[in-house]
Amino acid sequence: MRAAMAAAPLGDDVYGEDPSVNALQERIAALLGKEAALYVPSGTMSNQIGLRVHCSPGDEFICDEGCHIFNYEQAAYAQLSGLAARTVAGQNGVIQPHQLEGLVRPPNVHAARTRLLCLENTHNRGAGRITPLETSHDNCAWARHNGLATHLDGARLFNAVVATGVAADRWAQPFDTVSVCFSKGLGAPVGSALTGPRELIAKALRARKLFGGAMRQAGVIAAAALYALDHHIDRLAEDHRHARQLAAAIEQIDGLTLTPTEIDTNIVIFHVAPELASAAEFAARLTGQGVLMLAISPTQIRAVTHLDVDDADVARAIEAISLAIDAAPTTSAPVASASY
Repeated sequence: MRAAMAAAPLGDDVYGEDPSVNALQERIAALLGKEAALYVPSGTMSNQIGLRVHCSPGDEFICDEGCHIFNYEQAAYAQLSGLAARTVAGQNGVIQPHQLEGLVRPPNVHAARTRLLCLENTHNRGAGRITPLETSHDNCAWARHNGLATHLDGARLFNAVVATGVAADRWAQPFDTVSVCFSKGLGAPVGSALTGPRELIAKALRARKLFGGAMRQAGVIAAAALYALDHHIDRLAEDHRHARQLAAAIEQIDGLTLTPTEIDTNIVIFHVAPELASAAEFAARLTGQGVLMLAISPTQIRAVTHLDVDDADVARAIEAISLAIDAAPTTSAPVASASY
């Protein structure tokens, strides 16, 4: 990948003259069955541009209460575009069509204007849960019937592709815009893309400039994403296998509970019994053994497998978890939870 970056032909992407960026945009648009694509520095920017091209200040979008856009993007939809979010309690991030009924606000001077449905697939806080293809299509059909646009946060969409065998363009087909990330499982150092109709991507180009995402010789990083598309999609199956191995071991350890128990892709989330430690304290014990996991709540830890984790690393992570359990206080008094 670094060799490809070093050899990349470059130009000025602000003027649309970087051949590596142009090649990446054409490639990812074709993979997702869309007319055009825009390369941006991050998934957050890609999502926020997606919201902006569909909505105006005072508008509202509908999303799952645990989604990345709502939880991990600093309410940028409000700060940058003056939008409101209306959340739905999906099951591990999966919204069912019946949950959307009645959520479109009537035209009224007192109400926000409901304009957009946002979904996330696979779902980060849902432990990499895949929204079934039929459910995804049904939710988008509901949106179209109600006059709403649709946006997919597909940062980990290729995990769903590999796990199901369903091609990326079929997952993307019902959505007006789709964001994908090159620096998650695909392993590039930086970058995401927003795909969609040509006229919306033209609007997105203006928003990228406004948000500070215009780059000059960006082909040096676009080349890494192109390499990832060529070499790192099929190997996502290894990450999924490693996640199942890790989950199977965690399931056998007293005091740890998988949440959820089913592992669709490459994310494992588990609950730590309070008598063992808070999630932050337990993660700190793992860090002390050279294994990095993330406390995502006072009681939950997230582990993500990726291309830098092999079989030996999974075995070492399992051993580190066992040692972290052994390091738990012997008293019965619960350990105070860390704030989150």
